[in-house]
Amino acid sequence: MGLIALAADKGAPGVTTAATALGAVWPRPVLVAECDPAGGDLVYRLPGEDGRMLNPDRGLLSLGATARRGLHPEQIYAHTQRLVGGLDVLTGLTHAEQAAGLTWLWGPLGRAFAALPEADVLADCGRLGGHPQINDLIAEADLVVLFTRASLDHVAHLRERLALLPRGPERGVVVIADPRSYRQAIDEVRRIVTAASDRVAFVGGLAHDPKGAELLRGQWGGRLDRSLLIRTARELAGRLVARVPVAPGTAAPAEPAEPAGPAGSAAPQSVRPAADGSVVPRPRPAREGR
Repeated sequence: MGLIALAADKGAPGVTTAATALGAVWPRPVLVAECDPAGGDLVYRLPGEDGRMLNPDRGLLSLGATARRGLHPEQIYAHTQRLVGGLDVLTGLTHAEQAAGLTWLWGPLGRAFAALPEADVLADCGRLGGHPQINDLIAEADLVVLFTRASLDHVAHLRERLALLPRGPERGVVVIADPRSYRQAIDEVRRIVTAASDRVAFVGGLAHDPKGAELLRGQWGGRLDRSLLIRTARELAGRLVARVPVAPGTAAPAEPAEPAGPAGSAAPQSVRPAADGSVVPRPRPAREGR
């Protein structure tokens, strides 16, 4: 199915939070993969389906150790874990030093993700620039999505990064926008980036919602499906799914013409609270043999 690379340039606009939120409401089977060479923290954020901490030794590092003689799509799920609520994740490296021995991995990993027949892959590539080898994975993506804040310095770095991305994949921009100026922020960033580059396919939005992000991490109780984060993530997921290949026999959802903004977004129907109210990714059908 499809490979979507999610990344950012300067600052910390919340790519991992965005990837997890999108995975929770994704309308097709999906795998969230932490591919940040600088290291990930998903293993410390969310519990597994048994309520315990995820295994830090099972994920991208263990996959790399078994793939030196070749990496095939069918190997990937032997190294994934499942969160409470049913979201499949491939946890990333725990620190940047581990990436030094895996510089060869990113291209084969991107090809394996792109060829995965069972699910779309949301690859959290973190902040770009420090590890140029990640471009080998990005080059295999169907769609590259860069996240940004609406501030002048973030957008300036975004314009430079757009020019440096490998040619080939379609690219989009997502603005992490204050709900009070949601449409205005998206429209302003759209004006700037489309004037600077004719290779940006779309500009969308995701609400800056710290409380929703805390709910997603299980830091306090509440209805995550009513949060601005999830409401705008559902709309964004629909736009992204419409731009990636469709599994045989599956109809692609229509892409919304323009984001309606947090106030006009419908509450999602497929985000299910866990029994303890802590983590609420959408449940996935059990895979044979797992």
